[in-house]
Amino acid sequence: MARYTGPKTKIARKFGEPIYGADKYLEKKNYPPGQHGLAKKRKKSSEYGTQLAEKQKVKYTYGLLERQFSNLYDKASRMKGRTGENLLILLESRLDNLVYRMGIAPSRAAARQLVNHCHITVNGHVCNIPSALMRPGDVVAVRERSKSLEVVQDSLSRGNNKYSWIEWDNDKCTGKYLNYPERTEIPETINEQLIVELYSK
Repeated sequence: MARYTGPKTKIARKFGEPIYGADKYLEKKNYPPGQHGLAKKRKKSSEYGTQLAEKQKVKYTYGLLERQFSNLYDKASRMKGRTGENLLILLESRLDNLVYRMGIAPSRAAARQLVNHCHITVNGHVCNIPSALMRPGDVVAVRERSKSLEVVQDSLSRGNNKYSWIEWDNDKCTGKYLNYPERTEIPETINEQLIVELYSK
């Protein structure tokens, strides 16, 4: 499955946000990359450029490429309710994102790898598709033979983040997707309306 494997700090500096987590290099150089980085910071972006940058930020945050993102947007636009909020709900419902939210993996990239390598089960069955969309009531767990993995133990020892739409049992390494999250509960700083405006052109 295709995925972005380039430099992460460069992408974080491009958007001026730690979208891949804490980054000491971003703190030291909080301006766009390249020899004209500081000059770019002063340059005003166009309306289209702002909308495109927001879409790219979301793609990098959740680890999607263009076709995957476009397909997900089409699905969100056919759902009832606001398209932008539907898009974020679908992104949050991806298996790799839920594994990350439950604290099983330290990042979405690590969560994706755990899923790909068959360390995660959904409702008691192994699932190796990171993009699989979960529904409320689905149970996500670490396989019995994978509970001793160092990456899983280290991540769980840090204490997983508490989210109202996830119920986590640390003893059994099992989490339940309780309900779709409300827009106000999703912690990422995303202006989804800019993405809707971009695709509406």
